[in-house]
Amino acid sequence: MVGVRETTTVRRGLHLRPVRPAGWWFDAVLLVALAGLTAALAAGQLFGIDRAVFDWSQAHRPAAAHGAAVVLNYLGQGAPLTLIALGLGVLLAVRLRSVRPVLPPVLAFGLTYLTIGPLKVWTARPAPSASVKEPFLPAEQTLPLFQEDLPLRFAQSYPSGHVTNAIVWYGVIALLLAPLLRCYGRTAPPRLVTVIRVVPPLVVLTTTTYLGWHWLTDSVAGLLLGLLLDRLLHRVPWDDLPLPAWLPTGDRPFISTT
Repeated sequence: MVGVRETTTVRRGLHLRPVRPAGWWFDAVLLVALAGLTAALAAGQLFGIDRAVFDWSQAHRPAAAHGAAVVLNYLGQGAPLTLIALGLGVLLAVRLRSVRPVLPPVLAFGLTYLTIGPLKVWTARPAPSASVKEPFLPAEQTLPLFQEDLPLRFAQSYPSGHVTNAIVWYGVIALLLAPLLRCYGRTAPPRLVTVIRVVPPLVVLTTTTYLGWHWLTDSVAGLLLGLLLDRLLHRVPWDDLPLPAWLPTGDRPFISTT
């Protein structure tokens, strides 16, 4: 008698990837801090700190430092960072014959698009420079939130999109860089990944505030929002997400082994 052996397909469970600090408590802290900061500004608090930092920066901004800060601030440009991250994802997707590496930059774009812009429109805060160039507001009017009477282009300072973009996009770049290097037989040093994730956002936060393009609290809000979005992106189990059968998914994980 010939036995018939049943075969079963075993699928890995869909589990969120770990982040540090672990747990959702830190996400809650970030969200509460962002809400608290927004509420404080809406109540007219913290304006003295913003004004003091802006005045100090304006008084300590020689031409050489100004030029260097402008160049360094390009590290937070959303469009180039989007293209770089997408390019890395496409290159890795071709190497692995899987669409999965393209998913992180696509989701990152969706998250930043749906959060940064709407928050800017809702809070309607002018930039510090609104007092020295069009619309030439009185200095005290450049600080409050919810100035819906201003044209939209003059009231989009809070939160800093440059800072949020830097945190999110360099996080995605670091996420894709390790598996991409592995495809070429190389290993990404953990220290390099940390530098990519930490240094550019700090540079962007510092230069954005120093140049007076954003209030300090705008930059802090961008930091809080960016960290929150970054944690959401890094929790996604990219290798195990159920995808339509007609999409190429490859047979090798690209994130789980990093």
